[in-house]
Amino acid sequence: MDEERFDVIDDLGIRFVASPVSRGDRDAETLLLLSPWPESLYAYTPTWPALVADHPVIAVDLPGFGRSEARAELMSPRVMGEFITHLVDHFGLEQPHAVGPDVGTAALLFAAAAQPDLFRSVVVGAGAATHPMAVEGELRTLVEDDVGQPDGQRVVASFVGDDLPRTIRDDYAASYSGDRFAGSLAYLRAYPADLAALDPLLASIRTPVQIIAGRDDPYGLARDAKVLNEKLPASRLDVLDCGHAPWEEQPGNYAGIVSDWVDGSYLGVR
Repeated sequence: MDEERFDVIDDLGIRFVASPVSRGDRDAETLLLLSPWPESLYAYTPTWPALVADHPVIAVDLPGFGRSEARAELMSPRVMGEFITHLVDHFGLEQPHAVGPDVGTAALLFAAAAQPDLFRSVVVGAGAATHPMAVEGELRTLVEDDVGQPDGQRVVASFVGDDLPRTIRDDYAASYSGDRFAGSLAYLRAYPADLAALDPLLASIRTPVQIIAGRDDPYGLARDAKVLNEKLPASRLDVLDCGHAPWEEQPGNYAGIVSDWVDGSYLGVR
């Protein structure tokens, strides 16, 4: 990936990486990538070369995730959706294609519902987005447990693969060190109430939505993706033979779906 930088947005230091804009892609449609949890923008390292080949790309750590600064009142999908609109304005983006797997999923859907012309299209998946919430396993425990504060380093290690480069795993660990992991859990624990608020909005979203799910996602999110696809009026679902993180487990297929989508197939779901 290219060199990381920080900008101040809404009084918070926000980490991002932007690809150089070449003469050939100056007029191309921009991709805005939002990092998954408990990872960081470096989750896109395996897909970066393919994604930047034909489009300008900006990858961002949302507040409280990755290495971006946090503010407690932003830690819910509904409020984060509003922050994303500020993010688009800050970078001067004109209808970008927004890619937000995992924690970005519900936030992007809130943003698309509130501002129908904000995005040209949206790519989501691997994140709870439907009501009633049906996540399983350790993820459900983390969402529902208001008392315990699990070991963040252990949870991060359990979510990511050992085959990732050490530098990336170290960035993930640093992203949720100290009290940052506990702070990020507030976002997950806002899911039950926020997804109930999002549910009646789904049918009104006219922005084309690409959903990418892992068939063997241990948190039950492949089933959530199917329900989401049924509720959205303009969407497409692709299910890959992998677990929770297709952007890292099957980067070639993931980047191929995203590239095909932004190169024009999103127009076919209107």
